[in-house]
Amino acid sequence: MTDSPEFQGISGSTVILINNDGMGSADADLRHKLLGIYLGMLRANEVYPGAICFYAAGVKMVVEDSPVLDELRELEAKGVRLIVCRTCLQYYGLTEKVAAGIVGGMNDIVQAQWLAAKVITL
Repeated sequence: MTDSPEFQGISGSTVILINNDGMGSADADLRHKLLGIYLGMLRANEVYPGAICFYAAGVKMVVEDSPVLDELRELEAKGVRLIVCRTCLQYYGLTEKVAAGIVGGMNDIVQAQWLAAKVITL
């Protein structure tokens, strides 16, 4: 993919939704590993969505000790907006443990989706 310029850079028209503690419905270790690989491949291939939105159990991925925190911080440094659901953080008692992204409301997530040409749910 890195040889195709049309796949490189930030695509503001693509939004990724993470609503699970990892990727898929396998055991936690595998879910975390798969999400780490996925996020690492975005970076390795220089393919960056405009935003990644975290809600429901997905907010667990942006807090201290998250197994994918390093990958998320690297994507954020490349300009990817990480939008984290405030209500979900409060529900899980994680508001004070956010280590990446910006805490927003459901309106921020809806706006990111509405403006996107493509929405990918992991």
